[in-house]
Amino acid sequence: MAAVTKRDYYDILGVDRNVSDDELKKAYRKMARQHHPDLQSGEHQKKAAEEKFKEINEAYEVLSDQDKRKRYDMFGHAGAQQGAGFEGFGGFGGAGFGDVFNDIFEDFFGQTRGGSRAERGNDLQYNLELSFEEAVYGKDAKLKIPRWEMCTDCKGTGAKSASAIKTCPSCKGAGQLRFQQGFFSVSRPCGQCEGAGHIITEPCPTCQGRQRVYKERTIAVHIPAGIETGMRLRLANEGEHGSNAGPPGDLYVAITVKPHPIFQRKGLDILCDVPVNLVTAILGGKVEVPTLKGNTVIKIPPGTQHDKVLRLKGLGIPSLKGGQTGDHLYTIKVQIPTKLTARQKELLMEFAKEGGMSMEPDGDGFFDKMKTFFE
Repeated sequence: MAAVTKRDYYDILGVDRNVSDDELKKAYRKMARQHHPDLQSGEHQKKAAEEKFKEINEAYEVLSDQDKRKRYDMFGHAGAQQGAGFEGFGGFGGAGFGDVFNDIFEDFFGQTRGGSRAERGNDLQYNLELSFEEAVYGKDAKLKIPRWEMCTDCKGTGAKSASAIKTCPSCKGAGQLRFQQGFFSVSRPCGQCEGAGHIITEPCPTCQGRQRVYKERTIAVHIPAGIETGMRLRLANEGEHGSNAGPPGDLYVAITVKPHPIFQRKGLDILCDVPVNLVTAILGGKVEVPTLKGNTVIKIPPGTQHDKVLRLKGLGIPSLKGGQTGDHLYTIKVQIPTKLTARQKELLMEFAKEGGMSMEPDGDGFFDKMKTFFE
């Protein structure tokens, strides 16, 4: 009887001889998923798939090893076997076989091994609106948070009593059922207990077997001084409680600061416009201005120009990192009177003449000066 000729390894995996390592691995995974015995129906199909699966793994075991691949390219199947016999499935640990098997298992059963497991609770977010002053100086707040919490009556078991928790008769408490498929032994979560290993004959009347109850909880939170819109505070483990004794999620407090009718914030500084009459701006004087801690008086130097900024140090916003506080900045807005008496006009005319200011247009006006500038 004629000897059976082995198929070309590259043809088995559907790749050309210049295939890269990454492309080779992708092709192998695709073929392994397609021909895995556990994914076939019918005894005949499973048997054929087993042979195909062996062939695919043998091809990848050789081509994924650089030395074996070189010998195979030079001498064919005989060269690939020189120095080392075929190792079977035990030799694929470094060739990515474990990853492929996990992929296949998840595709076939819809979840990873181990069945039902502890699940972390959901994170929650609370939107907190603060006044300008509260954001600057901070505050202690109490938040009412509705969330899922572990049922205290059943302590998260979901059962009315300890005697209502029975070992699952299908998996005998293992939570998994093991199946032998050809040369593979595969486990999957028990369908009767959903991987828990036990069944509940009488559910807890408080949570109806859900293990958790929906409650509104009051949580104290400290808002640090200097916080601003867009920031979030994280309160660890104050989110929803997990299921199957899983850890709780976190609570995030999202901050929004309401605008102030007078003040604005810029970094750590507080900004404010201060109206000043013309005479005070020219001659100087004192003006009462607001601060977050009450009114105070600032000095207006003689000849203060419109939009001049005056600074009061240390009356701004404290840094969240500590050790630094901003300033309070006052922008001077000189007010020009729109209505004058005859006497006021007369005095202003005298002021202009005394200062050598001409009130009539002359040849040395603005446009003439600009013309001279560009000559």
